[in-house]
Amino acid sequence: MNIKDEKKGSKITVLGAGNVGATIAYTLTLKGVCSELVLVDINKPKASGEAMDIRQGINFCPSVDIYSGDYADTAGSDIVVITVGIARKPGQTRIDLARTNVGIIESVMPEITKYCPDAVYVVVSNPVDILTYAVNKFGKIPKERIIGSGTMLDSARLRSLLADRLDIAADSIHGYVFGEHGDSSFVPWSLTAIAGMSMAEYFESMHKKVEDEQLEQIEADVRSAGAEVIKAKGATFYAIALSVSRICECILRDSKAVMTVSSMTDGAYGTENVALSLPYIIGDDGIKSRVMVNLNEDECADLRKSASALKNVIDELGI
Repeated sequence: MNIKDEKKGSKITVLGAGNVGATIAYTLTLKGVCSELVLVDINKPKASGEAMDIRQGINFCPSVDIYSGDYADTAGSDIVVITVGIARKPGQTRIDLARTNVGIIESVMPEITKYCPDAVYVVVSNPVDILTYAVNKFGKIPKERIIGSGTMLDSARLRSLLADRLDIAADSIHGYVFGEHGDSSFVPWSLTAIAGMSMAEYFESMHKKVEDEQLEQIEADVRSAGAEVIKAKGATFYAIALSVSRICECILRDSKAVMTVSSMTDGAYGTENVALSLPYIIGDDGIKSRVMVNLNEDECADLRKSASALKNVIDELGI
């Protein structure tokens, strides 16, 4: 398909038409987030088929011009969602996965930025923090316009788990997961609030006590939530698609919402030369600012530990 002669409305490109990319495209269409949507994949028939499948149901949702194309067709995109790369295979190490997907990012970024130099880039591929770092290195675009999906989904999982355990609506709970989207992530419990109260205050109001073992189990459950889905059905893509859709909505609508997404830390809390998740204000130009929350000593140590784990991977990969 040829590039549109004149841009009308908002345009999103999804790089990668696998399970995650296709589900993101479907979710963006279902919610009417943009007016134009382009699917690009090295497997062109797959991208074409996914676009056709969604387009044939446009009559049942907000009108979106969705099609597959090449890099040239992405010109004028407001957002580029990056889902390219391979999924981790049985027996494959985390380093091997990272090395392969970093190589893909290195080859893709010069091609896409040629046509979308002013877009906001949303990185979804895993390991997302390492690849967010790689996009910063190879993309040659301002770091404010590079957003890793990070612990956005982890934070949603935390609220969902707390909601189930406390029998209260998830949207009445404020809680976050910081650090790596992975094994070294952690919950800053000092920031978790229910109905405007801290966890301890809420439990006290219910004549209960917060047990450390309970909190540790919740953290463990958050970390293993994705693996449990993969064990049951082979992959995860619905929840991540919903979280990425929310990020895109906030960019296009300049919502200025606070989200735990992955970005270069630039020395925050004693971390350097690494991308991980902290709370940021998201708007039309990507990351508007970082929210410098007050972490206690243990939480600062946990954040530095997470940053160190990621930095070790970056150093081993030599990027």
